[in-house]
Amino acid sequence: MKITKLTTYLVPPRWLFLKIETDEGVTGWGEPVVEGRAHTVATAVDELSDYLIGKDPRNIEDIWTVLYRGGFYRGGAVHMSALAGIDQALWDIKGKALGVSVSDLLGGQVRDKIRVYSWIGGDRPADTARAAKEAVSRGFTAIKMNGTEELQFVDSFEKVDLALANVAAVRDAVGPNVGIGVDFHGRVHKPMAKVLMKELDPYKLMFIEEPVLSENYEALKELAPLTSTPIALGERLFSRWDFKRVLSEGYVDIIQPDASHAGGITETRKIANMAEAYDVALALHCPLGPIALAACLQLDAVCYNAFIQEQSLGIHYNESNDLLDYVKDPSVFDYDKGFVKIPNGPGLGIEINEEYVQERALIGHRWRNPIWRHADGSFAEW
Repeated sequence: MKITKLTTYLVPPRWLFLKIETDEGVTGWGEPVVEGRAHTVATAVDELSDYLIGKDPRNIEDIWTVLYRGGFYRGGAVHMSALAGIDQALWDIKGKALGVSVSDLLGGQVRDKIRVYSWIGGDRPADTARAAKEAVSRGFTAIKMNGTEELQFVDSFEKVDLALANVAAVRDAVGPNVGIGVDFHGRVHKPMAKVLMKELDPYKLMFIEEPVLSENYEALKELAPLTSTPIALGERLFSRWDFKRVLSEGYVDIIQPDASHAGGITETRKIANMAEAYDVALALHCPLGPIALAACLQLDAVCYNAFIQEQSLGIHYNESNDLLDYVKDPSVFDYDKGFVKIPNGPGLGIEINEEYVQERALIGHRWRNPIWRHADGSFAEW
């Protein structure tokens, strides 16, 4: 079997799909994207395709190694996301060629479903109590919300009180047994993280996500002792080498690699296994499309330390299209009582509606994240 063609499709709301074709008629799909840099990643996929044409797509480990190590400069968001989508499509091809799911190829399932959470409240947390109740009414047993709006390095207790009031309202609305993840989104610098993490403890959160930016990881040495809440991060880390220090120093309880950013199924599996050796949980990051979610679910099926899965159904970014629009059979993602079943069809277990993908690719997108500023005019982390 030989790879004959790679085609990328920029589709709304902010996704990039990849189709890989072979001379035996078996095709695979991947989702290589950096949110806000989709065109750049599409170009990176095109550059990597020079090596792929004519290669046997079933030699996944060797292809991954060459595409990663074959360039003198390696790693980072764009390279690893391009590689991720290619890798997902190769696993999809191999599973389809053999008539088995990716999870079967990876050794078989340790679970047949996984708990999922729903985003509430948007970029600026608002009306969160109502949104939390609505999510619970749809069967979700866990939710995630942004913890704050923009914060200066040292900011007012008025903003702290507002953040606490939002979380308190959600906890009151859903009761004591619904999981609440609070995402600091890298908006909080160490001085204010000290305050917020300690003050949030009484609300018995499921986790605090990205309490500081990953590049300020050393701050967790001071922050971790201030809370009993599990600390999660990892969506902006892209390889096992990025995660090596995070795991070895022991301040993170949950890692959140993204299978469309962290080198695909091949690399994310290795990262998850590293985390298991440190008794660290796995909650794959995935505010993306159906191919990315399918790839994550195949990993969740085989990773013992996976405990919950992010997914984008109804997320505030999905204005023009939503998660289920691009699959022929939306029931393949079977949501029930706060869980989603692992798709068990060949490859990634989903069938893409290619005609609709091509139709929406004519519209495309140029999604960009907002640029925020503080009251003094200086840049604010989004």
